[in-house]
Amino acid sequence: MRRPRALVLPALPESALARLGEVADLTEAPARPSLGFTDEQLADLVIETGATVLITDGDQVRTSVLGLQLDVVASMGPPTSVDLPLAAERGVTVLHAADRDPESVAELTLALMFAVSRNIVTADREVRRGRVYHGRVPPAQRHRGRRLTGRTFGIVGLGRVGRAMRWRCEGLGMRVIVCDPFVPEATHTLPALLAEADVVSLHVPLTESTRGLFGYTEFGAMRPGSIYLNTSRGALHDLKALVDALRWGQVGGAGLDHFEGEWLDRAHPLTRLPNVVLTPRLGEATGESREELAETLVEDIARLLRGEAPAHGYAL
Repeated sequence: MRRPRALVLPALPESALARLGEVADLTEAPARPSLGFTDEQLADLVIETGATVLITDGDQVRTSVLGLQLDVVASMGPPTSVDLPLAAERGVTVLHAADRDPESVAELTLALMFAVSRNIVTADREVRRGRVYHGRVPPAQRHRGRRLTGRTFGIVGLGRVGRAMRWRCEGLGMRVIVCDPFVPEATHTLPALLAEADVVSLHVPLTESTRGLFGYTEFGAMRPGSIYLNTSRGALHDLKALVDALRWGQVGGAGLDHFEGEWLDRAHPLTRLPNVVLTPRLGEATGESREELAETLVEDIARLLRGEAPAHGYAL
C-alpha cells in the first residue's frame, strides 16, 4: 500500500517530524511568505508534492485546495479558513487540537495587564531613545500607573483559560468576578461585571453568538479608566468602538493579542494610542506549548492513517 505523503507548512519540532516520518513521507514547505500562501501557490504545492495529508496553522486552507487529492487536513490552530461542509462532502478529514494551552495564554494575558497598567512599553521606548528626562514632567509622574492589588478583575468566560486566570489574579491579591451563562459558579451578568471590574478580560470562543460581543454599549458600560484585555479572538469586539472608547477615556487602556485576519494595518488609529499594547497572536507562542501541540497532533494523524479515532483532537 502506498505511503501517505504529508506536506508540512508550519515549522514543527524535530520530535514531531520524526514521529510523522514513521507513518508518512514528508515534504516541508518553503518559507511561508509574510502574507501567507495564495490559494494558487498552496494548490500548486499540494499538486507538486502529491500530498494526501496537509499540516497547516489553520488559516491557509481554501476551497480550491480541498478539491485536490487531500485525505487529511491537520491544523495546528483552529481551522478558521476551512470550509468544513465542503471538506466533508469531498471526503477530507479536518483534524485540529482539542484545547488551547491555557497556561501560556493566561501568562500572556497577565503580561499585557502589567504592561498596560504600568505603562511599560512607552517607558521602555523613552529609555531607548534617551528621552527619559525630556521636558519638565519627570518620568515617575509621566508614567504613573495603577496598583493592581485590591482591584477587581472581571473574567468573561470561565473555560480553561478563564480558570487559569482566576487563580493567578487571586494570587495577586485581586478580587475576581466572573460572567459565563454556561457555568453555575459564574454569578455575574455581563452588565454587572462591567459595572464593577477595574480590568475586563475576554476568554470566550468565537461563535455566531459571541461575534461582536463587545461594542459601544459594552465599552460604555465599563468603569471609566478600566483596562480591557482580549487574548481570545479579534472578532469578539467592534474595533472602532474600542478605539473611540480609548480616545474618550472611557476605557483607560487595552492589551490585545488578536485582530480579525490576524493583521492590523500600521496606519490603523489603534497603533497611535499610547495606552494600548499590541501583540501578534502570541498567546500560545511558547516552546513548550508548540512542542506539546505538535506531538499530540502528529499522534492523532498517525491514528487516523491507521483507521482509528483521534485521541486528543477533533476530526471534523
